Formats: sequence, C-alpha cells, structure tokens
Amino acid sequence: MTNVTLVAGFLLVGFSDSQELQIVYGVLFLVIYLAILMSNLLIIILTTLDLQLQTPMYFFLKNLSFLDVFLVSVPVPNFIVNSLTDSNSISTLGCAFQLLLITSFSAGEIFVLTAMSYDRYVAICCLLHYEVIMNGGACVLMAGVSWAVGGLFGALYTTGTFFMPFCGSNVIPQFFCDVSSLLRISCSETLLVVYTSIGIGMCLCMSCFICIVISYVYIFSTVLKIPTTKGQLKAFSTCFPHLIVFTLFIITACSLYLKPSSNPPTVIDRLLSVIYTVVPPVLNPVIYSLRNKDMKRALMRLVHKTCGQESHSI
Repeated sequence: MTNVTLVAGFLLVGFSDSQELQIVYGVLFLVIYLAILMSNLLIIILTTLDLQLQTPMYFFLKNLSFLDVFLVSVPVPNFIVNSLTDSNSISTLGCAFQLLLITSFSAGEIFVLTAMSYDRYVAICCLLHYEVIMNGGACVLMAGVSWAVGGLFGALYTTGTFFMPFCGSNVIPQFFCDVSSLLRISCSETLLVVYTSIGIGMCLCMSCFICIVISYVYIFSTVLKIPTTKGQLKAFSTCFPHLIVFTLFIITACSLYLKPSSNPPTVIDRLLSVIYTVVPPVLNPVIYSLRNKDMKRALMRLVHKTCGQESHSI
C-alpha cells in the first residue's frame, strides 16, 4: 500500500512570492473592494428607497448587487488580510466554505441574470400583459428560486470536491480555493461525484444560456419591427447592459471551471480567476447605473432629500 500524507490545510500562493509585491496587490485589491462595496450598496439603497424604482427590472438588479457584494466578499478580504500580514494559510474547513459560497453566489448570479432576460422579454414582447406576468409574487418567486438553486448547487459541488481525500502538496496557486487546484492535489482514483456535480452545473448553465438566447431572439425580432429609430434605441438600451454583463460572466466562469487545468497554473489562469471574481461586480454598477437615467434621477432625489433634511435640522 502506498504511504500518503493527508492534507490538513492549504497554502494560498496569491500572485507573487515577493512580500513587497503582495502588499501592493493587497492595497490594490482593498481599493477595488471598497469601490465595489460602495457602488453596489448605492444601487441597493436606491432601488430600495426610491419609489419610482420599484419595478421588476430594478428588483432583480438589487438581487444582482447583493450577489455581487457577497461573491466578492468571500475571497477578496481574505486575500487582502493574507497579503498585508504575510500569511497565506487556510484551513480545510475554511477552504470548503470558500468554495461553497463562491459557487453558490456564482450560480445564483447566473439564475438572476436569466430572470432579468425573461423580464426584458416580457417587457418588450408582451408589454400589455407585463404587469400581470411580472407581478410582485412572480418576481419574489424567481429571485427565491435563483438563490435556493444556487445554494443547492454550491452544496453539491463542495460536497463532491471535499468528498475525496487530498494528499501530497497542499499549495493552491490561486488567491482563493478553486476546484481545478483542489482536483490537482486529490489522491482519489475516482472523481465520480465531482464530475457529476460539474455535469449538473454544465446542464444548468446551458439551460440558462439557451433561455437567454431564445429571449433575445424574440426581443431583437420585436425591436426591429419598431418603426422609429428612437424607439429601437430605447429598447436596445435596456437590453444591451444585461447582455454584456451575462456574456462577460458566463465566458469567464466557463473558462475558469471548464478549461483543462494546467500544471503549474499559467498567468492566464490567475487572470481569469481575477476577472471572474472581481470584474463583474465592478462593471455591473457602471453598466447599469452610469448610462441609466432613472438611476441618475433617483440618486439626485436622494441627495436633495438628504440635503433638505440636513438644512431643516440646522
């Protein structure tokens, strides 16, 4: 029988072996993390307090912002602390929780983006029945299912990954626990549970992708029938931000989880992990807010209201 040493914890390498560079990366990620928190929390506040933003589109946008905040808050603060304190160890339980939360929030985000595409389809193709179809109960149900299915998939994915023993090297050449690195140090001869969960994930992603493609085929065919160019541009302006966000997220997710793992990981592997975890939460507020007149008006109303209350108190 081969003598193997089971892994009791892991070491997250990060981006550099140099402590000085790790501090620079830690400060950079801290700035990005604070920007993500402030921008997404601003969207959450506006879509919650402003009465004119109480629509299905902004309800799903609020859920997307929540998922973005939760997703980026799993690996990034841990990486910042590790970089600034020169500590890169993580327990097996901590690694499992990281994988559970990242996969859960990522899957939930894909389902919320799918719900948003359905909302745009109903708004453009079934305008007269929009309020009946996308009522409050339906929106809550769709959002609840997105969170619940995302959590179930994350639990299945994590259970399948940590069901197998790890032996040999305990080094994870990423700034968070990712599946490809864990599979590389697994000493299990059979990965049936892991591949089953990956297969389920691929089926779910493909289902969401097909639903979104079908929705946009109907949307574009309807929009092109609008007689005025101004009307077409207005309809497209509500669809393109969602399409950009979904395309970026699904491409990076598939590249990270479905690309054959290289040993050792390349710069591209680490870059994809950064794009997957950091870039969508950064871009979502920019894409949905800076070019959105409703969000700008809501922000101005909030500022005027806040300044008015302060002047009255003085």
